[in-house]
This record gives sequence, structure tokens and C-alpha cells, in this order.
Amino acid sequence: MRMEAGTLVSLEVAREVPPNGYFLTDGSQDVLLPYGEIVGTIKPGERVDVFLFHDTQDRITATMKRPHLILGEVALLEVVDIHPRFGYFLEMGLGRNLLLPYKHVPELETLRPQVGDKIYVTLAHDRQGRLIAKLATEEDLAPLCVRAPSSWKNQWVEARVYKPLQMGTFVVCDAGVLGFGIIGLIAAPERTRLLRVGETVKARIAFVREEDGRVNLSMRLRKEKGMDEDATRILSFLKERPNGAMPYSDQTSADLISDRFGMSKAAFKRAMGKLMKEGLIYQKENWTYLKQADASEASFAPQNSKETQG
Repeated sequence: MRMEAGTLVSLEVAREVPPNGYFLTDGSQDVLLPYGEIVGTIKPGERVDVFLFHDTQDRITATMKRPHLILGEVALLEVVDIHPRFGYFLEMGLGRNLLLPYKHVPELETLRPQVGDKIYVTLAHDRQGRLIAKLATEEDLAPLCVRAPSSWKNQWVEARVYKPLQMGTFVVCDAGVLGFGIIGLIAAPERTRLLRVGETVKARIAFVREEDGRVNLSMRLRKEKGMDEDATRILSFLKERPNGAMPYSDQTSADLISDRFGMSKAAFKRAMGKLMKEGLIYQKENWTYLKQADASEASFAPQNSKETQG
């Protein structure tokens, strides 16, 4: 059987070859175990468990050090460096780093990991047979993940991004003593910003799916609490505006509301409804005013302002 980089194998110590190390054998092939890769002491005739990798000259080499990841596994590895041409270097536990090429990360810069982030990856070979990392997929993670208890609804958990998409961000939620993690989705309207691969975020479990125990999450507060917070934000914004007037109303586009206030249009409308019900604001001609701003309304009509809704 061909010796393959990325695997753990048990081999016999065949002979010492100073000043390099020891040759190990499976009976048909030999591989060098350099002195610097030995843990403890060994002697010819013994069997040792080693990890196979390529050295700097692309030769299969053995080490008795244990890596954080082998072929067929998923591991959470830390980004320790970023190369402008090649990609991301990950700490592998061997005194050398594992490359995650740029082609295996999102094209959008803001979705890519940063130094210090930890990302779920698998081990693979490039075209030359050298070891590289790839981002773990749902197919890789699903067998390791567990179901969320229904009692977790509305609890806040820590989630780590493994796949950012425009329609939503897929994450693995910390499952604590339950196991590896729980697969979840933060839909785009439930995000307060874009999330990058490897980033951790606090999110609220909004729904637990009965069929598979996966969860839908939100970075926002529950509607009742969120409405109070959003209303306070809008009120503060109005109080800082000239004469307490702003060119935003229920008719403002969702994109503009998100950019200006960091909330969805539905959340904006709920908060505005709360403020109007409490008699704190009113709307006219797609503008919103504080009640005490009535007298100045005319001077801040949309046609006289340079600020538009776009």
C-alpha cells in the first residue's frame, strides 16, 4: 500500500541513518523519521505510530508528533498568518503550518477569515499531492453535530460561522456537554451585519426544527425587547436631528433603513408604531417628526432638504 501524506500509520523502525534520523518501513517501502520529529526514544525493531507529510523538498516524511488533523477528519484550526499570494496558514500542531488556498474561501473579502479566527476544515491533497486545508462543508459537519433540545428556544448561544452566503449564514452552535455542536442558520434579515468564516457571534435560537434538531437563529432581540431597543434608537436619532425631523418613514426602503439604523424594515415599522402609539412621533409626507417639532415642520419638508431617502 502506498504511503499517503495526511495519514497516521504504524511502521517498524528499520535502521538508523546518521545524521538524518531513522528509516521506518512497512515491509515494502521506507520513509525517513528525522531526529527532530522523534518523541521520546526509539530503536530498530520497534514499531512506532507516525504521521506522514511532505518535507520542504516534497518528500514523504514521518513525524511522531500528533497533528490536530488527519485525512477524513474535521478540525477547528486557528489562522496564524495570511500570505498575499497563496492564502491562509493554519496551526496544525506540528511546528509547520497548513495552507488553506484562496480558492477555497469566499471571494468577498469581508467574508474571509482573519488572523486569530478558528475555522472548521478538512485535510486534502493538491494536484501535486501536497497537504492543504479545505473549509468543512455541511456534509462533513453533519455526522458530528447533535440535535438541539426544544427547550433551547430563545436561549442565546455562541455560534461559529462555517459558510457565509447572501441568503444567510450557516453556523455551528456551541452544544456544551451535549456534544460537538448544533448546525444552525442565521437568515439574512436576522443578521445585523455580514459575518465572516471563522467568526464567533452571540445569537438567539428563534426556532428548533423538530425533523432534524437544527436551529434558526437571530442576532436580534425578541420582538418585544427588540422593539423597545429599536424605538429608543429611533427616538435618540430624532432628538439629535434639526427640529426633530427625519426623512424616514414606513415608506422608506428596507436597504436604506438597514444602512441607517441597522435593523430590518419590519423591526423599524414595529418600533415606529410603538412610538406613534405612545404619542411621541408622527409621520407626514414620508417624513417623521417628534411631537414637539410641529411648529418647525414646514421648514423641514422633503422638498427643502438636501437629505433624501434615495
